[in-house]
Amino acid sequence: MARAGQRRLLVLAGDDTWSENQAIHLQHHLPGDWLWLSDKTSRACSPRNARTLLGREFHHAVFDARRGFDAEAFAILAGTLCAGSWLVMLVPPFSRWPNLPDSDSLRWNDQQQPTPSPQFIARFLTVLQSQSAEMLVWQQGQPLVFPENHSANFWHPVKGEPLREQATIRDELLAMKSGVAVVTAGRGRGKSALAGMLIRAWPGSVLVSAPARVATDVMAEHAHKPLAFIAPDALLEQIHSGKTPHADWLVVDEAAAIPLPQLAAMIKGFSRVLLISTVQGYEGTGQGFILKLCSQLLVSRRYVLNTPVRWAPDCPLEQFVSSLLLFDESGTDTTPVSGNMLSGPDFCTVSPDELTDVYRLLSSAHYRTSPLDLRRLLDAPGQHVIAANVGGKPIGATWLVKEGGLSQKLSEAVWAGFRRPRGNLVAQSLAAHGGSPQAAMLTGWRVSRIAVYPDAQRNGVGQALIAEAKRQVPAGCDYISVSFGFTQELWRFWARCGFRLARLGTSLEASSGCYTAMAILPITLAGEELAANESRHLSRNQAWLQPYLPFPLPGEPDTGSELFANDWRELAGFAWGHRPLMSCLASLMRALNMCPELLPALRGELQERKSVAALCLSLGLTGRKALLVQQRQEAGEILFWYDEKQAHALKAWLAQLQFFD
Repeated sequence: MARAGQRRLLVLAGDDTWSENQAIHLQHHLPGDWLWLSDKTSRACSPRNARTLLGREFHHAVFDARRGFDAEAFAILAGTLCAGSWLVMLVPPFSRWPNLPDSDSLRWNDQQQPTPSPQFIARFLTVLQSQSAEMLVWQQGQPLVFPENHSANFWHPVKGEPLREQATIRDELLAMKSGVAVVTAGRGRGKSALAGMLIRAWPGSVLVSAPARVATDVMAEHAHKPLAFIAPDALLEQIHSGKTPHADWLVVDEAAAIPLPQLAAMIKGFSRVLLISTVQGYEGTGQGFILKLCSQLLVSRRYVLNTPVRWAPDCPLEQFVSSLLLFDESGTDTTPVSGNMLSGPDFCTVSPDELTDVYRLLSSAHYRTSPLDLRRLLDAPGQHVIAANVGGKPIGATWLVKEGGLSQKLSEAVWAGFRRPRGNLVAQSLAAHGGSPQAAMLTGWRVSRIAVYPDAQRNGVGQALIAEAKRQVPAGCDYISVSFGFTQELWRFWARCGFRLARLGTSLEASSGCYTAMAILPITLAGEELAANESRHLSRNQAWLQPYLPFPLPGEPDTGSELFANDWRELAGFAWGHRPLMSCLASLMRALNMCPELLPALRGELQERKSVAALCLSLGLTGRKALLVQQRQEAGEILFWYDEKQAHALKAWLAQLQFFD
């Protein structure tokens, strides 16, 4: 395998003791690193921490899938293995595996307990069977049978010198006067090595950034000198303070893992920028990253590395992972828009057998698609997928998930901040941050993803998909919802589809680098009332929210300062519940304007805009938690100052919600 530049998968299927013993036996007899990825043993790396392995290299590894199958961690681990390595996989007996609870389902399924993932496991076994000549499967109680010997080409590993395509790109980058260059490739193609070669050959200064410094180890190895490294957060802090560091080049590794607004801010002060990344989903984004990147940044040059460096082009393990997770097919079908578009696409509900086609589309056209979405598409309940087809091929799709339908008591407990049941992203958020404690009682279908192939965009396909979704939603659905990172362009699209803005967050979302927005398209009368109520609530709060946002809010603000019943209820939710401060901002500001009490903790943060550190210092408090406790106490003082009888009633109501079972 080492001579041929190959790596392979060995699947050990059996009970826990048997499969683990076989793996340990192999570990004792085959020299290597033998990294274990498992939640079952303390000496292993947890799948949750697999991203710390990006950019590193190991010889032999064990992936434990007996309790759950983290597809992203599996892909990451496979990408770290050098030529001549075995990836040993521990799985339950094949006959039982599809029906066993999968602990990884808690990440992509809104159920309270782990659920089986039969469709994904069936896909795994099908791909394994189709590539059986190159894989090794050992089932407990059955003999281990090796495939027949076959010839393999002798592999010539790279000895430090660049491959031809690496050298060509390096030389073009060295001659680049200014601009943004992007280099993408699958794992093991030498992206980081290429960046290191650029740094080594460049006579001036180069600044390097990446989400994790360990990811730059390969780059440093090929640079033959220490890297000038700065973390993205530290670089952004310097840029925002007007102290952008000087360098001839900024090189950003694992660029797809950084939200695009932050990435755009990072590169502004540099004349030459090199962004390198894979786009196979497990670094944060899918193939759509390139589409979004090129549409938002002035990318002057784009390169793709195709030839593997750390293993041979026909590596069996890479072929297996690519087939299983559709890395080999994502983005390859551009589905040109033909004359059929003149009459419009055909719409249909996607069957389970056709979901992989939708995943390919999402990977190609939506920047946040990852293997987690493949798991969810195949096995999560409460989904509805609609495709827009031209010539029998999907050119666009929308993926909806069912939400809401909570009981009144549970919805009110969510509003108060006492409960956070799994799932129900928009339904819970409208209750927890909006104006109605009963918001999560209604049933909605949330647009989890909507994507259209680039060649078919700006033809009204997206709006047509939403219109079709409105026609297809089951009886009893009160509204369609969406949560998105707010930009004026995105909001114009959703507004054209008939959505009404219901909520805006006041802090940046980690994954998108934007402020979270939520919108509703009402269907029933109850949905119409909810949309009107949330729109009215947002309008009343708009004047108070605007100072916390870097963009103008749509619509006209309501500047009224009167406190209504909803405001007093919201103040009670903050004082005696767990509602966040910013969710009650407008009610608190109105109350502070009318209340004569000192209230130093609330006034200091909301009216005087003091920092938390300065406020805690002046009040003698130990930190943010202690400050919040005092702010809640002060909100209670406002309620008792205004109406003691009403305050007692609201406090008793909140107490009932707190102990709701």
